[in-house]
Amino acid sequence: MTRSPTPRRTYVPHTLDADAVRIWCGLALDALGRAREDIDAINVYPVADGDTGTNLYLTVESAAQAVDAAFDGHPASSGAARPSLADVVRAMAHGALIGARGNSGTILAQLLRGMADVLAEDGDGGEGGGTGGGDEADGLRRALRRAVDLAYLAVAHPVEGTVLTVAVAAAEGAERATGDLGTVARAAYEGARAALQATPGQLDVLARAGVVDAGGYGLVTVLGGLAEALSGEAPAAPPAAPAIPAPASASPLTAETGAGPVDCSADGPAFEVIYLLEAGDGAVA
Repeated sequence: MTRSPTPRRTYVPHTLDADAVRIWCGLALDALGRAREDIDAINVYPVADGDTGTNLYLTVESAAQAVDAAFDGHPASSGAARPSLADVVRAMAHGALIGARGNSGTILAQLLRGMADVLAEDGDGGEGGGTGGGDEADGLRRALRRAVDLAYLAVAHPVEGTVLTVAVAAAEGAERATGDLGTVARAAYEGARAALQATPGQLDVLARAGVVDAGGYGLVTVLGGLAEALSGEAPAAPPAAPAIPAPASASPLTAETGAGPVDCSADGPAFEVIYLLEAGDGAVA
């Protein structure tokens, strides 16, 4: 089922509550819907299969549908006008996990789960409320740092110049920022955006193709939705090309496949297998 686009700026939250998360998911899904073909076209790492944008869109679509279901489960007639922040972020993380597609979607699901761990703990105990009267900006900083920690744990061989690097830059941008919640969210976005632009200088395959990392581009798009949801200001678009010129020997991307003849992983596996493990956190390792 295709989710209807979320009306823009019908609600400008100044607090990190259940409504803000719903708006964030809608904005992120809309933005990925607009960018998915561009992201697919620059997908050259780890496999040039041209599906990163589509995988991220489907992952966020599943997260957004889970959030909508959390709201649908709290009709006004029940006495609870909307679910709590904890209910919604847990639904978002679970929806992303169940709907994750590809490496990029799986990593994004881990990032969202890390954020949900912190935000749910902060938001428990308040119907529809935010972080229980605490410092919401600090809660967002801790959530982004927890997201990074979980994402790195989920990847057997982390590679810099990818979505992981972009996620670190978002957390660091938030940690350096001072000000209100919206300011911290925008700082996280700008940190991620700058890191994305630098990815070709960290990963040779990106420099040879003349593109930024596709997964990182998708994460910047998702963080742009968060920044807009919390500040009411649409952020600048993420860069679609590297800040440095591609080497003269770089092969241009082709419109048909989304990637030129770049040898991304000659010794890598031939297939990708994704499965869902139902177990407690202690059993995962």
